[in-house]
Amino acid sequence: MKGDTASPMEMPDRRILVTGAASGIGRSTAVLLSRLGAKVACADIDQAGIDETMGLLQGPGHTPWQFDFKNIHAVGDWLAALAGSFGALHGFVHAAGIPAPVPLKALSIEKWREVFLVNTEAALALAKAFPGRRVYAGESGSIVFISSVMAQVGSPAAIAYSLSKAALDGVMRSLALEFAPRKIRVNCVAPGFVRTPMFQRVERLWTEEQRARVEALHPLGLGQPEDVANAVAFLLADSARWITGSVLVVDGGYTAQ
Repeated sequence: MKGDTASPMEMPDRRILVTGAASGIGRSTAVLLSRLGAKVACADIDQAGIDETMGLLQGPGHTPWQFDFKNIHAVGDWLAALAGSFGALHGFVHAAGIPAPVPLKALSIEKWREVFLVNTEAALALAKAFPGRRVYAGESGSIVFISSVMAQVGSPAAIAYSLSKAALDGVMRSLALEFAPRKIRVNCVAPGFVRTPMFQRVERLWTEEQRARVEALHPLGLGQPEDVANAVAFLLADSARWITGSVLVVDGGYTAQ
């Protein structure tokens, strides 16, 4: 579509990096962005999962990148190499993350630092490298972090995960102000419980009673990855050109109660 009839959700020829693209929210986001015309760099530690995602993308120009986001000291050079090969980026989505359904008494220092490293510090390392001349395309800049309702509400055995996501919300707000002069918007999407492989791993630890109680907390039912991907695409596109420093909650009514 061209001219006045073009949808502000369309992103023809924009180049977007999606981390965590091997499955779940990251995969659904990558697929949707490709349908909207974007060229997508799919990054994850899981090479087989990335290859599966690549087979679902529409249109040409996409690229797979295997990377371990615990290696934050290498993020800057890695992102520069990606942009040098793929082309300067218009934005990125940090969907890579790890859960930690562990009560405090069983939570080790090593575990909470690992969660914080991938969920929060990797996002900050990507943001630090993104405005570089070799990385940022210089227009239509948009960064989206996948946060969580666990940054806003409490839940037993979610301390490490809540720590990482609450910090991510704070990072986002400061980055939104610091990056505004560069015309780079920064926002978070905060999902409720979404049926992803990560959720399934956590769900296996629950009793039937616990599972029913969690589902009952979502008036619209549990979400699907596509529900979150729609919100991410909205924030990346020109449809959200006047939105920065915000957390868009996509939770089926979880936090309305």
